[in-house]
Amino acid sequence: MTQTNQFQARGVMPACLTPFNEDLSVDERGYRRHLEDVASVEGVAAICANGHAGEVSSLTFDEQRRVVAVTKEVLGSRVPTVIGVFTNSSMEAARLARMAQDEGADALLVFPPDILGLEGTMRPASIVEHFRWITEASDLPIIAFQYPLASRLAYPLETLLDLCHRYPQIRAIKDQYGDGKMHERHIRELAALDRPVNVLTTHSTWLLGSLALGCQGILSGAGSVIANLQVALFRAVSEGRLEHAREINDRIFPTVRAFYDSPLFDQHNRMKEALVYLGRMERAVVRPPLVKLTDPEIAKICEMMTLAGLNSETAYAKVA
Repeated sequence: MTQTNQFQARGVMPACLTPFNEDLSVDERGYRRHLEDVASVEGVAAICANGHAGEVSSLTFDEQRRVVAVTKEVLGSRVPTVIGVFTNSSMEAARLARMAQDEGADALLVFPPDILGLEGTMRPASIVEHFRWITEASDLPIIAFQYPLASRLAYPLETLLDLCHRYPQIRAIKDQYGDGKMHERHIRELAALDRPVNVLTTHSTWLLGSLALGCQGILSGAGSVIANLQVALFRAVSEGRLEHAREINDRIFPTVRAFYDSPLFDQHNRMKEALVYLGRMERAVVRPPLVKLTDPEIAKICEMMTLAGLNSETAYAKVA
């Protein structure tokens, strides 16, 4: 393989949602509109599809392929495309990675196989093997997803550093470790490698603090709703304008309350409801086992959007 790719794993990278019709089929027209909305935000560095935000666990291989194809049709060369590789099978991961490259993706977001955390201890050799299958099938740049410690799927630091050493395709990690001390260590130790690896935060409940530690970007499902606020926050922190960053964070905070209640697995369900309220999505249909949110839950989401200063006109609008 001779893929030439200058993908820069830094900046704000929203992870898109996947709209569905009432019959649970993929709403391609709605998805195209969603992509256009997110891509319209000045400063978005890349857009991610087929991730958790896109309910990838419910998508068949053919549906994932179609999502990638539509994403490339809509975005073209305007915005780089990052495609998720989410599966328990290393052979299927290789197939997904090859498909993404064949469809014109710019990078991969690699998730750890769920089965590796069943007993609470991950065997390093197994995750090394998983990445070997992927890197032999595709030479696209990779963002490795560092899961929360509580998930039992987080890579120990030694394993993470070994992966980055073995596989030069790894350009960044998407860090959701959940522990501030270890998060900072990831940032410092990955930056100190002979071939530095960036850290993209997905600590969406504390973005300001995470960015202030030195992260080189944001990769988050919340960007499907508040990409404009994330871009403004990232720029303010990068430029050292802390007071302005706090002002933007004050607007983001109500969205944290809207999206990240318990149970956390409904976060993207809530984001769909927010987009319906903002007039940016026709319906908030999710695939089972997710279910429609209750009326009080939806009312809270709408209230939080108002507190964040978001409406049909300000959604995706540039934030000074």
